[in-house]
Amino acid sequence: MWATLAVAAGAVFSVIGAVTTDLSKDGISLTVTASPDRVDVARDFEVVVKAVAPAGRTLSMPDLRDRFRGFSVAEDFAEEPVTDADGSTTYVSSWRLVPRPCEKVYKLAPFVIGDFYTAPVYFDGPEEREPVTGGIEVDPKKDLPPLSWKLVRTCTLVLLALAAAVAGIWWTVKKIMQKVKEHRMSPIERAMLELDRLLKKGLPGRGRYKDFYVELTMVVRRYIQRRHAVRAPNLTTDEFLRAASENPAFTREALAELKHFLESADMVKFAGVEATPEMADAATDKAKDYLNTDSRQVTNSPRSET
Repeated sequence: MWATLAVAAGAVFSVIGAVTTDLSKDGISLTVTASPDRVDVARDFEVVVKAVAPAGRTLSMPDLRDRFRGFSVAEDFAEEPVTDADGSTTYVSSWRLVPRPCEKVYKLAPFVIGDFYTAPVYFDGPEEREPVTGGIEVDPKKDLPPLSWKLVRTCTLVLLALAAAVAGIWWTVKKIMQKVKEHRMSPIERAMLELDRLLKKGLPGRGRYKDFYVELTMVVRRYIQRRHAVRAPNLTTDEFLRAASENPAFTREALAELKHFLESADMVKFAGVEATPEMADAATDKAKDYLNTDSRQVTNSPRSET
């Protein structure tokens, strides 16, 4: 590429639109030719340095790589020195530069050649752009993407994801509110709610009697723990009956009723007794009777009135 920029050896470098700067001194003819005549960040910038030494003198062309300001060096090319008939020697080096945008100055800094120090060479920067006139576009028109199955599928997936997120949040809030509501219920209200929830599972109708009896006894045990502060869910039947017998809140009749209920349930849970729908219904009725009876006794007790 650079061979096309330079003419035959010894000839003056000439390009349409070029600007030549004369830096001659001390008998050395030195010119710097730049093309185009003004820096354009959209185009490469070519600089050719030509030096002619008189007969009897030799020159060493300097490396200008670090002397350019506002440019990045893309490529350099140096011709072989040519000696003319009068004994003078011509040296030519060419540089292809890439202008950097928004630089304050574009120049070739001073450099040493022969016995003297050159002056800086400044290049005209990019032309100033015309100022933007008019107001800001308040409502710019945007090109909508073309309708396609891919776009429809993407929008559908996004909507489904949003719907799932909203449903998850709603379900979580609902569960939290339900737990808060249950926590504020009285022990008997909460026990009846748990019993109703158990019956809706229909465990006996699916033959799951053992699971039914386990949950039924836990409804009663949790009620006793909330009402009488006896840690019934964590005790065996014998341990619970022994702790209840030491609690004045349990009458002899209540203890006998609880013992029969819990031991009958243990026969199904642990002894392998085959239960029937009738037995499950009877156990449910006994649990309800105990809960209602105990709740009335606690409500009508002298301590509750005070």
